[in-house]
This record gives sequence, structure tokens and C-alpha cells, in this order.
Amino acid sequence: MTDLATLIAKDAIRDLASRYMRGQDRLDHALQLATFWPDSTTDYGIFKGSGPAFVDFAQKLLTEHLANQHIIGQHLIEFDPANPTRAYGEVYYYAFHRILDDGAPTDMVIAGRYLDRYEQRNEEWRFAHRSEFVDWARKEPAADAILTADLAACLMGRHDMQDRFYDRTWLATA
Repeated sequence: MTDLATLIAKDAIRDLASRYMRGQDRLDHALQLATFWPDSTTDYGIFKGSGPAFVDFAQKLLTEHLANQHIIGQHLIEFDPANPTRAYGEVYYYAFHRILDDGAPTDMVIAGRYLDRYEQRNEEWRFAHRSEFVDWARKEPAADAILTADLAACLMGRHDMQDRFYDRTWLATA
């Protein structure tokens, strides 16, 4: 691969990881599903199976949450020298989940890494395999009452496809 082709492929793979996370955080099933090849595999520990089956599992699980935010950190991408349509990656993540624990708002934070195999087919990069590794986690009572007091006027994001990102009419004229 030329240097330019490598940069373009890396950008496409990083965009793939961002679409995956948006699909999770906004409960956008179609967007998240489009990041996996139909014959892809996954291993998250709590789920092992095809990529499309994982999307169904994750979307159902996350629907029960009050909010989610996944932040991507460093993303190392290495191309297979014998096959330029295959690459391997390590993506650090920090995942915030607002859940109800015995009826009380609770924050669950998980940090770790995804280990991926990407494949390019018909000039499109998607996940051929994705594994999630947890490096640490924490769970504690929610402590953001400031949002109902000092920051009550803030624009709030949504945990679904009603988030303002999807309202292009609003965004185009904002």
C-alpha cells in the first residue's frame, strides 16, 4: 500500500469505530449493524457470537440504560503485510453507563480495549472480528444533581435516535 492509501484506510477504520460507538450510544441499530460484516464474529466475554447477533444483544441491553457514552482513546491500526485488505487494531475505550440499581440512579464506568480484525470488501472496511477486554470498572451512586440546579439550562443529549444529531433540519438552521 502507498502511504496515501494507508492514511485513507486508517481514516476509514477510525470512522468505522466512531460509527460503532454512535450506534451504541444513540440506540441506532442500523448504524451499528452496518459496522460488522454478516459473517463476522465477536467475543465480549458476556456475549460470544456473530457481529449481527451482538448488535441485537447490545441494543436490547442498552435500551434498559438511562444514558450511555463511549469515548474512544488511542487507536492503533496495523495492516497485514501479506493482505492489504486486512488490518488489526487495538482501541482504548472509556464507557459511561447510567443505570438503575435497586431503583436508584447509578453510574457504571468501564474502561478497556477492543481488539479488532478489520476487512475491506468492495472498498468498504468493517469489523470481521471484535473482542472487548475490560481493564477496570467502577460502580457508584449518581452524583450529578448539578444538572437540575446550576446547569439546568444546558442542552441535554439523548440516549436514543431523538438526539439532536439526527435532526438535520434543526442543525442546518441552528
